[in-house]
Amino acid sequence: MSKPLKVLLMFMLILTVAGCGTEVKKEQKSSDKDLAITGNWKGEIKIPNQPLQILINFNDGKSGSISIPAQGIEDFSLSDIKKKGKDVSFSIPLPGQSIIFKGEQKEKEISGTFTQQGKTFPFQIEKKKKAANKADQEKFLSIETSTGKLYGSLMTPEDEREYPVALIIPGSGPTDRNGNSPAMQGKNNSLKLLAEALKKHGVASVRYDKRGAGKNAQAMIPQKDYRFDQNVDDAKQWLSKLNQDERFSKVVVLGHSEGALVGMLAAEKNNADAYISVSGAGHTIDQVLKQQLKAGLPQDQYKESEWILEQLQQGKTVKDVPNSLKSIFNPSVQPYLMSWMKYDPAKEVRKLDLPTLIINGKHDLQVPASEAETLKKAKPEAELLLVDKMNHVQKEAPAEREANLKTYTDPSLPLADGLETGIVEFLKKHHFKLNE
Repeated sequence: MSKPLKVLLMFMLILTVAGCGTEVKKEQKSSDKDLAITGNWKGEIKIPNQPLQILINFNDGKSGSISIPAQGIEDFSLSDIKKKGKDVSFSIPLPGQSIIFKGEQKEKEISGTFTQQGKTFPFQIEKKKKAANKADQEKFLSIETSTGKLYGSLMTPEDEREYPVALIIPGSGPTDRNGNSPAMQGKNNSLKLLAEALKKHGVASVRYDKRGAGKNAQAMIPQKDYRFDQNVDDAKQWLSKLNQDERFSKVVVLGHSEGALVGMLAAEKNNADAYISVSGAGHTIDQVLKQQLKAGLPQDQYKESEWILEQLQQGKTVKDVPNSLKSIFNPSVQPYLMSWMKYDPAKEVRKLDLPTLIINGKHDLQVPASEAETLKKAKPEAELLLVDKMNHVQKEAPAEREANLKTYTDPSLPLADGLETGIVEFLKKHHFKLNE
């Protein structure tokens, strides 16, 4: 799990959010056309030592959205948008919080104060030129859930024929559809690169942001109420939507890391035609965490974490968590961990009655190749692909930890050699019609 976001606008870990566009009074006069706010704006909240870039879109003076790249927030709906003469104000609708922008417009610039929970900082935004090429913009599908609409980026081959589609499911924490997380100071774009690779071979894809990330920030469930099964339900709903779409001949579920287990459970009884696990664990999450924490924590902290995991395994929450371990075992996230622990991937993979490919990198620091071998042992008929030098974000990387982790924030690096070919060969073998 990712550690909580710092400073302001901690969207991923707060309360359930539902986007809303709020009506405003028709106060703008025709003489104010030169000060119309409709359009795209870019700027920053001037937090000391760490200015926060923001992107704002005002649709028609009545509704709008905000994106915060550093926190993985995309198109989060604004409310209470008001424009009177040069005065502009708008809010971010988070339950229990007051988050307000108040400023003054001077032609193509708005500057003023940003206030959250009594803390105030300057902000400034400037109007951007209209995007030149709409053809390059992403296309999105959506599903309706009880806590808000979820969006998924659709990438299709250039021709209009019927083609297979991959449902790409991201890993743990507030990971977006491209494989990036606000916990990392940079991007790897691993899942986007994977979608682009599949497109070359005639395979469409839908990849979606986790709740609390990207375009799905507004569908976040309160952390204390969030359960692993919600991820599975979301994947099932996406899978159902793809099966009903006449453009798609076959559906393959491809899950990365935590998403591998999510996809495994979603595919069991939902008419998938194939399943691919990329860097998916073969043991329960408590066992995986023990391995990871043993390698990264001092002995005393590891012993404490081991005891906490044992309590959670027994269904007991731990209220007094040392500060050094709260990023992992904050009491509000413990119910989620317990709901995740109940699933044993080695048992669940046996239930799949469809072609299965298990992939892992030999240089994966988070999920070692032995986890893939555990899954293969549990399901002998599955195909196993161990990619030489591939790490957890599907890039070729050294085995040494520091150099390996540097690739997590370098989007220019391609997918590891052998990954694309292995997936394509698997799909062809199981009668997915691809481009030659």
